[in-house]
Amino acid sequence: MDTLLNTLLLEKDQIGEAVDILARGDIVAFPTETVYGLGAPIFNEEAIKKIFKAKGRPSDNPLIAHVSDLSQVFAITKDIPDDFFLLFEEFFPGPLAVVLPKSDKVPLSASAGLSSIAVRMPADPIALDLIAKLGQPIVAPSANLSGKPSATCSSHVLDDFQGKISAVINSTPSQIGIESTVISLLGTDPVILRPGHITQSQLEEVLQKKVRVMQGNVSDNDTVLSPGVKYRHYAPKAPVRLFFSDEELVAYVQNSPLCLRFILSARSLPTLDRSIVCPLTTKDLYASLRKSDTYAADEVLIYCDDESVKNTGLMNRIQKAAQV
Repeated sequence: MDTLLNTLLLEKDQIGEAVDILARGDIVAFPTETVYGLGAPIFNEEAIKKIFKAKGRPSDNPLIAHVSDLSQVFAITKDIPDDFFLLFEEFFPGPLAVVLPKSDKVPLSASAGLSSIAVRMPADPIALDLIAKLGQPIVAPSANLSGKPSATCSSHVLDDFQGKISAVINSTPSQIGIESTVISLLGTDPVILRPGHITQSQLEEVLQKKVRVMQGNVSDNDTVLSPGVKYRHYAPKAPVRLFFSDEELVAYVQNSPLCLRFILSARSLPTLDRSIVCPLTTKDLYASLRKSDTYAADEVLIYCDDESVKNTGLMNRIQKAAQV
């Protein structure tokens, strides 16, 4: 039986303590502008293994390396294509991860055995300070148990990892609310592996070339080049149903057995018995899904209006939560 840890809740003026914890090979959850990350030093293989164990994360699901400056990118990658520097100038720091050839110095456990690694520079000042003071990149997936909605505040992290990790750095809720866009520069053409806040059109404008978008789900036998593309993700305990018109949603509720429902909608809806309506926004999505677990909702209904459908990052997370 594993020994429970005393999970510390650290404030931003306790970064030094967080650095010491990481340096000794233990796990620290930290805020970013996208979601909270569950971090370990990139060159400490034993610490990396602790991340996979704590999350219950499949070993073939690679991690993203979080850096604080360009020198750290050079330290963990090789054969960097020119397109990367265009993206770096425009989007770093920010919610973009770029898949590059990996340096041999990076443990294979960080990249799930791949010869590549996704690199990102978070915009959150606490995250940047933590990485810089540690003196090496931090590999981090989202700070949630595998399959659950991601954590966007420290209380979400503690809900999942109290006693399982050494510390959480407290901060305000994540400003964006979904994980970074991931783009691969490994092939001839850039490919978006995971949509996010930074869009295909923004990337094409900077690169001045076509950027493809990976289509469909990754099958059991496929190689996973990015987090968030193969396994069940972002799902609450209750089943999730999607609706693309308010009339369809209202008719479903009125003609179904009475139960406790969470409804996520960007638009106002009529009062529906035993239904808790939450705003559907990118920033609040995961918090609302987690809230449905707290209330032990019987089902979660999401109204995907036209504006929501246009938001590819949001729709990607919604469809994953609904296992569509």
